[in-house]
Amino acid sequence: SEGAFDPTVQPLYRLLAGHFARPGAAPAGPDARQVGRALASVGHQHVELEAGLVRLHRPGMAITLNGIAQGFITDRVGALLRRAGFDDVLVDVGEALALGRSPDGGPWRAGVADPLGRGGSLFELDIGEAPGTLPALATSAGSGTPFGDAGLHHILDPRTGTSASHHAGVTVAAPRATLADGLSTALSVLAPDRAKALLSNWPDVRAWFVAPDGRIQRVPA
Repeated sequence: SEGAFDPTVQPLYRLLAGHFARPGAAPAGPDARQVGRALASVGHQHVELEAGLVRLHRPGMAITLNGIAQGFITDRVGALLRRAGFDDVLVDVGEALALGRSPDGGPWRAGVADPLGRGGSLFELDIGEAPGTLPALATSAGSGTPFGDAGLHHILDPRTGTSASHHAGVTVAAPRATLADGLSTALSVLAPDRAKALLSNWPDVRAWFVAPDGRIQRVPA
């Protein structure tokens, strides 16, 4: 993802959350020096992974699993239920996984909430294992955790320290919820002209981009 997905953005999140927790906080958010100090603690290349060990090599580093853990848990729950003998399953713990068919015998139907806060579903689609559908669905939107009124939110670009502003929301349908979750986060941060290149690695994945003005683009079209 060219660095767009990086779980070590937690110092940036803590900076924003701490800033806006203070009474009278500047609406524009932390100043450039504060952001620069937090960025010095960001970078997945400074994480060492071994069996039973995670070592962070920069002072102040921290990891968030917010961009992928819900998808991983969703896949695990689905697998456990299927092994227990359940053939028709809908799991929703923030990301969705649909196995088999819905109670009426047709595909499961998912509605994607409008990230612009206008209420209702922005669009609906079938999910599951029927031909032409994909079982997993994930959505990322800055409106999920806003900070102040200046457009700051929790989807942070680990390369710049700023809140990603390319899209109001990104929805991804994929074979696995882990993949859908990670991609919806990465695509929210990645520049739009790089999205197709990233998605080309997974030809069966589909993505919907909601522009700040409400227009929807599906990739592939």
